[in-house]
Amino acid sequence: MTRTWTINGTLTVKAAKDSQTLLADPVAKAIAMMKPADTDAIGIAAIDPGMSDVAEFCQHYQVPLAASVNCVIVRGRRGARTRYAACIALATTKVNINTVARRHLAVDKAAVADPADAVERVRMDSEGFTAIGLPTEWPILIDAAVAAAPELVVGAGTKAAKLFVSGGLLADLPDTEVVDGLAG
Repeated sequence: MTRTWTINGTLTVKAAKDSQTLLADPVAKAIAMMKPADTDAIGIAAIDPGMSDVAEFCQHYQVPLAASVNCVIVRGRRGARTRYAACIALATTKVNINTVARRHLAVDKAAVADPADAVERVRMDSEGFTAIGLPTEWPILIDAAVAAAPELVVGAGTKAAKLFVSGGLLADLPDTEVVDGLAG
């Protein structure tokens, strides 16, 4: 049974597993590999690609900003080693990249990854980045407030859609760590 959502504003939410064409390829593949109970808990809504920016999206579709999530691709370095990760935080907060994320990645320097580099590595639109379908070798750091949220709106890998998920589903993704104070 497909879940219903209270944060959908003016959007019509369908089951993501039945709307694969709205998803970026890595996101569609990741959802297809999930357990049926998890795929039933992921909704999707088509949006105007020009409204993919979180603030514009929330205002236009009447979705609560406090239920929206940003996925920030971080690039860290220690010596010659480069490491990538995704940091997931509520849109009302900012990821603590230079302190918390850097420490968790065990790198000397960390910053938001170059957008073109990130797009090439994840094969998703930059305004559609999401934790679902990221490269398997990348850690995913999720702020504790995200993990605790019952309903969230996240990217679908494209600018043409948004996913509806629970924080628990995101926290249960492989290679995911819930981090207190990741965002503030």
